[in-house]
Amino acid sequence: MSTSPSTGCLSTTHLPAADRAESWHEAVSHAFVPMAVDFLEEVPSAGSIGGHQLGPLRITRVQAGPQMVTRNRRMIADGGPPSLILTLQERGTALKEQDDRRSVIRPGEFSITDTSRVFRKRIEEGFAFTSFHFPRAALDVPERDLRELTATTFSGAEGSAALVATYLSRMAREAEVLDEAVGRRAAATALDLLALLVDDRSARGRAQTPSNAASLERVKAHILRNLRDPDLSPSTIAEANFISVRFLHKLFHLENTTVGGWIRAQRLERCSRDLLRPVAAELGVAGVARRWGFANSSHFSRAFRAAYGMPPSTWQTTHRPRAVPTHHRPPSTDDTPLSARVPGA
Repeated sequence: MSTSPSTGCLSTTHLPAADRAESWHEAVSHAFVPMAVDFLEEVPSAGSIGGHQLGPLRITRVQAGPQMVTRNRRMIADGGPPSLILTLQERGTALKEQDDRRSVIRPGEFSITDTSRVFRKRIEEGFAFTSFHFPRAALDVPERDLRELTATTFSGAEGSAALVATYLSRMAREAEVLDEAVGRRAAATALDLLALLVDDRSARGRAQTPSNAASLERVKAHILRNLRDPDLSPSTIAEANFISVRFLHKLFHLENTTVGGWIRAQRLERCSRDLLRPVAAELGVAGVARRWGFANSSHFSRAFRAAYGMPPSTWQTTHRPRAVPTHHRPPSTDDTPLSARVPGA
């Protein structure tokens, strides 16, 4: 069994201080992409850099002293395929700049950098981080969504960002002992999680856009018009509204619900009303359920109980309006003709 290949390791600890700058600059450009390195101390501190390759992911751990790295237009123009670098900050605080955004990355947080555009990172203290460098083509997300998230701080404490940070940290620790086949599968999972994070954050960022709000209202109107159809499904809804199923799910995710959940809630609400109306006596519980698109009466009963806390039959008994008794007025003893008693008659 062959383990994942090492990408080499360099340490400037034993180099004379005068030689550290040049060696470090070469090591950084070799490990990532060509970048300019400016040291923020008179005598550069010793640093180390090295890691492993897992499929398309190059994992690199870096620790060094205060410095600033910059990738400019000339370096980008020199060529090379576009790539992305995700950096998990472990020690020290970094200031990241790209795409007209600036963000502060503290220990426990991470950020994404696109090497095809100008960027700069400045760290004014001793630091350590682990990076994950991979081809842009390996991440299946729209370019617009990705561009909105460069130089953005992601907290590894909650949500989809926590999934990414936890998984990448563990994968980096185990990279040395993973064989090549397992390493490739682990890298593929990491990229899937990162795509999930980009989708999640991009959807939240577009939550209040007028176009999405209009699309959601149009879709909801279509669903309500077809609520009785038992074959109503995400695929038929998406096709009728000329959108993708993926985008359809995103629209409902913006309201913290799902397509199926919203449809079910609308159907149950209408069933709950009909069960208290005369139509229920004609159709029965199962007939009311079928009327609103529930093809299976057992499924309807379970869904109704989950939503309303009781079976449909109990709902009928408990909530049906009671008949109001009619009290007859005693006959009038006034013999005056009605026409005379009603003004204007």
